[in-house]
Amino acid sequence: MSNTGQYISVRETAQILGVSEQKVMDLITERKLQAYKIADKFLRLNKNEVLSLRNTGGVENTNIHYEYTAAERIKDFFYFNDFYLFAAAVIFLLLYIIFYY
Repeated sequence: MSNTGQYISVRETAQILGVSEQKVMDLITERKLQAYKIADKFLRLNKNEVLSLRNTGGVENTNIHYEYTAAERIKDFFYFNDFYLFAAAVIFLLLYIIFYY
């Protein structure tokens, strides 16, 4: 029998249960869910345990949805593209120096 997909991340658990990731961590602390560390680094949960908790109704679905604002989009754009923006600025500066000096 294959064990592929048997363990899921905290984020996937939060999506299945319809709660925040912090609530999942609280459930682990309260020992309502058993968490496993893989390679002493990655926290994983047994998918069958998560599904049984969801099916028994042991967790109230909060359906948390946060709006992704324009300011956050701009911040993320500069955060993830800073290297490319810097490289483009250097290229334009070098082209300016080559053609106008």
